[in-house]
Amino acid sequence: MIEKFKNTANFLLERVKFQPEVGIILGSGLGGFANKIENSISFDYKEIPDFPVSTVEGHSGKLVFGNIGNKKVVAMQGRFHFYEGYPMQTVTYPVRVMKFLGIKYLFVSNAAGGLNPTFKAGDLMLINDHINFFPQNPLLGRNFDELGPRFPDMSKTYAPELIVKAKEIAKNHNIKLQEGIYIGSSGPTLETPAEYRFFKSIGADVTGMSTVPEVIVAHHMGIKVFGISVVTNTATPSTPDGETTHEEVQNVAGTVEPQMTLIFNELIKSL
Repeated sequence: MIEKFKNTANFLLERVKFQPEVGIILGSGLGGFANKIENSISFDYKEIPDFPVSTVEGHSGKLVFGNIGNKKVVAMQGRFHFYEGYPMQTVTYPVRVMKFLGIKYLFVSNAAGGLNPTFKAGDLMLINDHINFFPQNPLLGRNFDELGPRFPDMSKTYAPELIVKAKEIAKNHNIKLQEGIYIGSSGPTLETPAEYRFFKSIGADVTGMSTVPEVIVAHHMGIKVFGISVVTNTATPSTPDGETTHEEVQNVAGTVEPQMTLIFNELIKSL
């Protein structure tokens, strides 16, 4: 597997001629951020050796290299999910490759359902911790010391210094930010009212079907992680049976994408 990671990374490095410092994963309805990348070079996932292909609407399936200010970046315009039938090693394959490309930071975004009763659709939430409710952990199996430790400490998975900087940026631009815990589960069914209540009872503020596997793998390899969830719908005691569609999720994510883009942009430039 390590040889595969290196081969994929070398294929890309030979074509872009630079090593990115920041990796970015863009969630449902949030792929427009890639349009802000300057001097961009993009690759369809199907062009890249051993790369999986995204099958979800709202994920365009491109790897985009370029600049944000004076920082070299690589962005995934569409991610891979456990519910698509991929094993965890495939879901997280691009993060492993990004490490071999040279990234030191990983910025992740996602569309999520709000559990915290103070959250509203359209809110942005800084992720300060997560709960892994997937049926598997991406680090299962033999550990390779070249990638990271057998038992990685997860106490500061989301870099506290980046959270502090993001709050300052949001304050300077009058952007309201929530902060809290993301719980990731397999999907693809959206949560039942009982599941919403359960997730809230164990301490989660938002819920989604991604992010956690990629973050675990990034942290395993010593990459500093920053994450934002876009709250696209909420479940409250007054509306426990409110229905949600994937189209609604994409639409809400698209409306607040400019605010998330601004925070990502400013934060990356400040690194």
